Amino acid sequence: MNKLDSGKLIRPLVRGLSAYVPGEQPKIKGLIKLNTNENPFPPSPKVLAAVKNAVDGRLRLYPNPTAQALREKLAKLHGCQPENIIVGNGSDELLALVVRCFVEPVGTRCPASHFKSRLRDSAALPNKTVQYFTPSYSLYPVLADIHGAAKNPVPLKSDFSLPSVMELKRGGVWKFDAALTFVTTPNAPSGRGYATRELAALCKAQRGVMVLDEAYVDFANENALKLALKFPNVLVARTFSKAYSLCFQRVGYFVGHPGLIAALHKIRDSYNVNGLGQIAAAATLDNLKYYRANFKKITAAREWLSRALTKLGFRVFPSRTNFILVRPPLCPAEDWLPKLRGRKILVRWFNLPEVKNYLRITIGTQAEAAALVKAVRAIL
Repeated sequence: MNKLDSGKLIRPLVRGLSAYVPGEQPKIKGLIKLNTNENPFPPSPKVLAAVKNAVDGRLRLYPNPTAQALREKLAKLHGCQPENIIVGNGSDELLALVVRCFVEPVGTRCPASHFKSRLRDSAALPNKTVQYFTPSYSLYPVLADIHGAAKNPVPLKSDFSLPSVMELKRGGVWKFDAALTFVTTPNAPSGRGYATRELAALCKAQRGVMVLDEAYVDFANENALKLALKFPNVLVARTFSKAYSLCFQRVGYFVGHPGLIAALHKIRDSYNVNGLGQIAAAATLDNLKYYRANFKKITAAREWLSRALTKLGFRVFPSRTNFILVRPPLCPAEDWLPKLRGRKILVRWFNLPEVKNYLRITIGTQAEAAALVKAVRAIL
């Protein structure tokens, strides 16, 4: 019998990683799923028809390696050139690519304890630093750890608003020369929206690459896409998952300077976006009227639910996304999870210091919002 220890075959960095934890995808039928920010409405019937019509002999062929047709449509939509756009297997793939492309890993030829301390010491390692505000998308630190980069998490204000450039300079923690900076806008998990002028000031001051992660921007009242076409160090991330009901297909994209986009193309997988996903996303762009009507339904349900929960004693933060962050009354936020699950409703709780007192609730249909309020009343 081979007594080889498989654990010793794994890189020390990987052995010590804490993986990203996605939201639960339950197998139980009948649950109202308000935990993963999925769109409660299906794709346009025309999108479904386009995907079904593509299930033919093309399945044996490789898809277009650069998603050229989709990039051309996106370029027309955003008033730029296809060279300003790269499409990925969800925006998550592209977030991983920017870390690999623009951040030097910290050297690992040192004791593990010393290596971990160097990962935390971003002050002396600007070209090896991934920077982000907290709380924000919990994938960012995982991507930095996978790459072996230094991390520089910087707290948002207590109301989850952005510190100004002047405040960041006075604080002395923010690194304006960090190799890569992520800003989730609107913010997740708080739902807080940020004005384009705020983001523009930060982009202007930052000397490294800036990624403005706009996964939820279709539910907001403004976006920062023009900054990706103005500043040579700025990329804007978008996705077809949250607003366009294509989580299953995994399609996202970046808009930015052709030089940055070309560098990302060099290191992406050869056929990184499946053909059916490309077809579904292209058909989506031909049916934007359908989706925009759904955005209005979701934002209306968001405002209704926010008011209803406020009346029941919840603290509800203002949101520009398809979810809300709330502080529940009566008992700790974590204790609400089984109480709501017992009434067949799933919401999300994060065991993170900044948000452990809150629940994140996806905005579903109006009927689902009403069911949640009914369950809350019963619990109270």
